Amino acid sequence: MIEVADYEVARASVGMVERSKRGKLRLLGADAAEFLQGQLTNDVEALAPGTGCYAALLDHKGKVRTDMRVLRGVDWIWLDTEPGFHDLLARTVATYGIGRDVRAEDQTSSHSILALIGPRAPSALEVAPPDREHSFVEGEHGVYVRTLAGVDVICDAEREGSVRASIGAEPLPDEVAECLRIEAGRPRFGADFDAGTLPEEAGLNERAVSFTKGCYVGQETVARLHYKGKPNRHLRGLKLSGDARTGDELRLGDRTVGVLGSTADSPTFGPIGLAVVRREAGPGDVVEVGEAGVRAEVVELPFGA
Repeated sequence: MIEVADYEVARASVGMVERSKRGKLRLLGADAAEFLQGQLTNDVEALAPGTGCYAALLDHKGKVRTDMRVLRGVDWIWLDTEPGFHDLLARTVATYGIGRDVRAEDQTSSHSILALIGPRAPSALEVAPPDREHSFVEGEHGVYVRTLAGVDVICDAEREGSVRASIGAEPLPDEVAECLRIEAGRPRFGADFDAGTLPEEAGLNERAVSFTKGCYVGQETVARLHYKGKPNRHLRGLKLSGDARTGDELRLGDRTVGVLGSTADSPTFGPIGLAVVRREAGPGDVVEVGEAGVRAEVVELPFGA
């Protein structure tokens, strides 16, 4: 159960959530950007130092293997992923980067990520990053990255305690950050979509895919679906009538149309969730959830739009 007081801190002020378990890599070498350009869905070479993007690594069938945040510095590129998936990226660099000036350094243990959540996040720091998602600046405590919810502070792990104390933001439970993410309609790899998902099915095209850059792994499928096809599934919001669990089947009539992804008991919208569902279940339809008699209205994202 989300405490309303914590939720209001995140909505009106600033709180802190630890995200240090995320996988972290730093890529070095003159060919790092060019290498990623041929591997990831977004336009890494177009990034100027101090900017970043969201991107995905696909298989040859165009399905997501992992997603990540990409930040470009003057002579380095930073990648952070859902926990554990940095190994996949490191193997990709080691396998396909042969003959190129690119190498990956694992930063997972040496660096922490502290997420400042709320509209006052920028003012909690001595210098604020530009007001554009994934833009960043270097400050007293490390690298400050603009996010949808506030600012992420990437700092040395050994300094995490002192950084926390210096910033002084109220600690918030993970459930509050997850609720805000679900309300915003931002899916999470491993929770709302998986390795069997095409980017467009998970609603990633606008944020993660460039249709003007050169070739990358899986591009043909992604481009063909975007320009000529119609996805069989779409990311949707669900307004639930009661408690339900991630992984519960979603049924429209006698047909299974998906499984429930992330859920939250939002103080604003009530019980809500995300799911990638078949196109037969469109906004306004009501689906059955699991076996406990819970029902859910399918809605467009973000919630409250």
